Amino acid sequence: MGRMLWLILFSVNAVAVPVTVDIKSNKNLPVFQTVVYLEPTSGTPPVPAVDKVSVLDQVDRQFVPHILPIQKGSSVVFPNSDSIQHHVYSFSPAKQFELKLYRDSKVEPLLFETDGEVELGCNVHDWMLAYIWVVDTPYFAKTSQDGVVVIDVPVGHYTLKVWHPRIQDDLESLSQNVNINQPSVIEIKLQKELLQDLSFYQQRTDKLTDYND
Repeated sequence: MGRMLWLILFSVNAVAVPVTVDIKSNKNLPVFQTVVYLEPTSGTPPVPAVDKVSVLDQVDRQFVPHILPIQKGSSVVFPNSDSIQHHVYSFSPAKQFELKLYRDSKVEPLLFETDGEVELGCNVHDWMLAYIWVVDTPYFAKTSQDGVVVIDVPVGHYTLKVWHPRIQDDLESLSQNVNINQPSVIEIKLQKELLQDLSFYQQRTDKLTDYND
């Protein structure tokens, strides 16, 4: 009887439901490419194992994508689709590395084992800028042009978090504890101005293919 009850409860919890998150700036404008993620709390089904390799390319002397969210314990490969050399680096505490990349370079994927922000630059082209945001959950995605994202998660309790390099609000103040047992819509309104966009080619980057979506 106990085993049957456990199977029923697990089956109920395993059902995925959509969580829609809508993020607006303090000027009521959509915030594009915000990373939204839900961290399971007690009583929520176990987190699935990581087995994905994401791509962060260099195209037309810019990183593609500009913002890449990945799960902790997964890997990223850095191809170079340009005809020139790039020298990608990160001095961020979450991951420090340097890669000299020639066209069609064959570089092994890098493992990211620490969650948090990894800021990337290029020693050859100082305007190039990108971010990898490492999260400790498989339930994450980026907002689209309208500032909205939909994430399917199993029924359970979560902490909803958001991140974007231009957000000045205290990230903890934007976090929410949520109980997901049916399709939900959550609206987040920023209180502070967004930081200035430092990505010189950001407008062009947004129009390029995001290889990881």
